[in-house]
Amino acid sequence: MISAADLFTVVAVSLGAFFFMAGTVGLLRFPDALTRLHALTKADNLGLGLVVLGLLPRAGSLLAALKLASIWLLVLLIGAAVSQMIAKAARNGDKDDD
Repeated sequence: MISAADLFTVVAVSLGAFFFMAGTVGLLRFPDALTRLHALTKADNLGLGLVVLGLLPRAGSLLAALKLASIWLLVLLIGAAVSQMIAKAARNGDKDDD
């Protein structure tokens, strides 16, 4: 018999995978770099958040759960910084600011 934690994990990870796929479709279908970037970052942040949320009940200890949460937060921060750099490069036509 499947437990509530197992069901929650399956649903959350499946929804996370769905959002990863939606971001990939946006990356392939949208016309310019800024709309592609917007679709990819929003969907991937939500997808990773759902995957981490689904894995939290499976974490063996509080330390493992904190590691999962910290990985998600680091990816959010790094993704925001990289997205800003890509958008700036796309807006400037790949010219350096130096």
